[in-house]
Formats: sequence, structure tokens, C-alpha cells
Amino acid sequence: MMKTNLGFANDFLEQILELSADAQIERRTMAIDRPAIDRLNGEVAAYGKVLAVLTGLLKREEFNAIIRKIGLAEPTPERVN
Repeated sequence: MMKTNLGFANDFLEQILELSADAQIERRTMAIDRPAIDRLNGEVAAYGKVLAVLTGLLKREEFNAIIRKIGLAEPTPERVN
């Protein structure tokens, strides 16, 4: 299993959050009838999806690290009855 660099992942997560915030601020300052607002709506939705995936991966990696730390990651022999 490949180990994840959580520092890099957290930095990437922060960058996505900043980009999303910038797009939301730009969207709020535009007139409602401008065509560019559709592009910004798509950007904000895409950033939200990326954030959901990244946070899910980070939570999984943190969970796996806890499992490895307490020693539950060792394979156990299966019992045949």
C-alpha cells in the first residue's frame, strides 16, 4: 500500500478552498443576467466535488493510519469450519 503525504494533501485542499472562495466571491459580485455566472456556478460545483473526494480520501487515510497504529492491519488467518 502506498503511503499518502498528508501535508501535501492538506496544502492541495487549502488551495482548492481558496479557489472555490474566489469563484464564489466573483459570482456574488456579478449581475444575475451575465452569462459568466453560469461558468462560475459550474466552477463552484466542481470545486465542491473535488473537496468532497479529497476530504473522503484524507479521512480514509487517517482511519487506516489509526488501524495500523493499533495493530489491526495484520492479516488474520481465516477459519475453516
